[in-house]
Amino acid sequence: MAKGSQLSQLKSALSQAGISRPPQNGKKRKRSGSIDQDKIKKAAKLQEIHKKLNPFDIKVTKLKHDVGGRKIKGSKGQPAQSKQAGIQQREKTLLKEFQDRGRVGGVVDRRFGENDPSMSLEERMLERFTKERQRASKGTIFNLEGEEQLTHYGQSLSNLDDFDDVGLPMDEDEDDNQGQLDRDIVGRAHFGGFDDKDEDETEHNSDRKKSKAEVMTELIAKSKEHKARRQLEKVQEESMRHQLDEDFDSLRSLLFAPDAQTTDNNVASLGSSGNQSDIPSVDIDEQMDYDRQVRELAFDQRAKPKDRTKTEDELALEEKEALEKAERQRRRRMLGDDGEDSDDGVKNHGKRKRERGGDDLEDDFVGDESQGGIGSGLGEVGINDQAVAEDGSEEEEDEDKDVDEDEETNDEDENSEAEEGSEPSFGSEAGSASGGEFNEITTSQMSAKFKPPGVRHELPFTFPCPESHEEFLEIIGELDDTDVPTVVQRIRTLHHPSLCPENKVKLQNLTSVLVDHVLYITSPPAPRFTLLNSIVPHLSALCRSYPIESAGIFVEKLSLMHKNLERGLSRGALELGARTWPGPAELSLLRTIGVIWSSSDMSHPVISPARLLMGAYLGLCRVRSLMDITSGLFLSSVFLQYEELSNRLVPEAINFSINTVLHLAPSSLKNVASIPGSFPSPDFRSDLCAPLAIDIKKSKHLDCRTPNLHRLLTDGHYQEQDKLDLLGLAFRLLDRFSEMYKSLDGFIELYQPVLDIVTKLDVTKLSEGVRTQVSSLQDKLTRLLKFARQARRPLLLQAHKPIPIPTYIPKFESRSSSYLRRHDPDHERNEASKLRYQLKQEKKGAIRELRKDAKFLAAVEHKQQTEKDRAYKDHMNRAFSSLEGERAEQKAMDREKAKEKRRSGRK
Repeated sequence: MAKGSQLSQLKSALSQAGISRPPQNGKKRKRSGSIDQDKIKKAAKLQEIHKKLNPFDIKVTKLKHDVGGRKIKGSKGQPAQSKQAGIQQREKTLLKEFQDRGRVGGVVDRRFGENDPSMSLEERMLERFTKERQRASKGTIFNLEGEEQLTHYGQSLSNLDDFDDVGLPMDEDEDDNQGQLDRDIVGRAHFGGFDDKDEDETEHNSDRKKSKAEVMTELIAKSKEHKARRQLEKVQEESMRHQLDEDFDSLRSLLFAPDAQTTDNNVASLGSSGNQSDIPSVDIDEQMDYDRQVRELAFDQRAKPKDRTKTEDELALEEKEALEKAERQRRRRMLGDDGEDSDDGVKNHGKRKRERGGDDLEDDFVGDESQGGIGSGLGEVGINDQAVAEDGSEEEEDEDKDVDEDEETNDEDENSEAEEGSEPSFGSEAGSASGGEFNEITTSQMSAKFKPPGVRHELPFTFPCPESHEEFLEIIGELDDTDVPTVVQRIRTLHHPSLCPENKVKLQNLTSVLVDHVLYITSPPAPRFTLLNSIVPHLSALCRSYPIESAGIFVEKLSLMHKNLERGLSRGALELGARTWPGPAELSLLRTIGVIWSSSDMSHPVISPARLLMGAYLGLCRVRSLMDITSGLFLSSVFLQYEELSNRLVPEAINFSINTVLHLAPSSLKNVASIPGSFPSPDFRSDLCAPLAIDIKKSKHLDCRTPNLHRLLTDGHYQEQDKLDLLGLAFRLLDRFSEMYKSLDGFIELYQPVLDIVTKLDVTKLSEGVRTQVSSLQDKLTRLLKFARQARRPLLLQAHKPIPIPTYIPKFESRSSSYLRRHDPDHERNEASKLRYQLKQEKKGAIRELRKDAKFLAAVEHKQQTEKDRAYKDHMNRAFSSLEGERAEQKAMDREKAKEKRRSGRK
């Protein structure tokens, strides 16, 4: 191709192809077929010239490694042509869909009620008929020749066209009557009502449309009929109501029956047979009539609307005011002043009570309702129930079960409270030599001045909040134990935190006072566990309100107990005078801690130190007497309570329980070396523990019962029955601990020695009950160990792939070569790889086409928006030009008018 500009190259190409030559006129005209062929050849030549002139229409991909004879798809392409082909294809398909996107084809069903499911078929047909009649009547609404007829007195005026029956004279009668109308004719024809028509004509016109007078006549008749029917119904209702009034006397005898407690003839007891003749008959004639009773019922007190739900602060303030008011009334009664309270005097507006006469039977007494919820002032009518309602009845029940019966659900029966009125029995060391080196954890017992049982004084309603335990003892010094919970509740009510900011500190001090009082009332010589049960709910509520301060109080007591343990161990664990094992006060504190605080937490500021302290008691203290065994078994039961939910392993409790079995039960074991397992038993067969063994001769006919822990912890005199009771308690503890720890991995190693020891016990000469209990425990442990061995699997090495032998064969990467990637020796894997590759390519192609479609639609929308803007602009331009023209004409007219005015002025 010649060099130069694009124009010179185009001219040169056209001249070489012979296209630009002018046609020769001298030659003959060719046929049409040869002309078409020439056009096709010419178009091909032009296409070829176009390709040569625009080399950028062809895109060539340069190959990195050109292999001869190999054809690669997509190495050469024509992007302009492919783009134009895609646009044309989208104009045929996508553009039409875009233009028809808002069109809705088909026939729309516009029949009335067709798409309303709530209408029945009859309703639809009726509505359609109504609509059809309305459409038909639109054209004839003003047509007087239609069906509408004019009437007069209910008769159609169209019948007046024929005056034959009116009675007018004929032509031949005119001479006689001289053209005048008769009176009868005038009466009948001149709007007289047309009443003389015969019945045949009436029957003939019966099928005609009713006149307005006839319709009104029917309406009046129907109205009278409905009125008569309503009157009849009213009469029937009145008769029925009258009948009910007459029958009300029989119902009134049941509604206003005399009270069995106030009548002279009381109802017979449940055991006696009822006799209807004993009930006095009611005379119907003597009863009041119904109207009088209705009037009397009108004087009954109406129900009052309920007050809104009050806040906790408002309730606390009301309770405090009620207590203060009750205390003022109590003091006036003590001083002999029967006058009304100042508050009541204002409310009653100066009214006084009726003076009591000599014949007064005192049956008009009305109790003081102002004391509702706080008690009447007597100690025996305290507000223990109110304390339970405020602090939670569930804690009271838990305390009754936990503190009173010492974990009844544990089946340990270590609580001898059943014999002591179902109260927990926590004793103390009898004759313990406290000495000057031990710190007492509670106030020393003072000689309480108890009143005789028959003397009861009135309990005050207000008390100061004690700052120390001594002040609290002064407050309750002359009160019974049943009144102490009432006193505590009233102190909490009077010093509610919402009433004063200082009350918070006072209630925190009250928590410390109650903890000291718990230790005080459970200390020897006379522990009072009934009072402990009623104090614990209040202590629990205070601990929930102030957990941080309360936890510090309990931790301080636990630290003092731990110091006492260290001092007792320093004197010697086997010394009889050393205070190593906890007494009833310490045991009651540990038991109370388990009730108040959550013992299932992994780390707790109160429970964790308590667990460590109890573990130190069981692990470091040595057994010297039956009192020590009793204290240790109680600690084991407390551990069982603590770990009931968490199931944490406590080896000290199991160790002490099996040591108790070794100390008490006769067995074939002679020394420590013969004991199976690794249980530490330093006191087995020692001089102090040898007398603790059960005497077979004395215990031959004795069975295991619930141990009396209160007596065992406070009394130094023991019997063989006590030893059997403690042995049965140890068996039950081992049973419960086996249930708790049966899911542990080390259960076999933990309880196999226990089973061996139980198997070697010599209980053949004991009673049947003891042998049954030992046999039951042995069978259960055997069964649990069998299940544990079946569930255990031997240890295995960590599962991993086998380590291959080292090889020096070259490793071919599947992704390094397209040939290896396409020719996998595994046929299924090769096919899966091909499918994945095909899916990938199709996905890429689909995404590319979607992007092109979106771009095409965007161009179409832009073009449409451009056309709309151009049309709008043209429209606005035309409007503005029109307005401008009109404005120009108006200004021209104004100028002309101004000129005319000026001209006329000059003239």
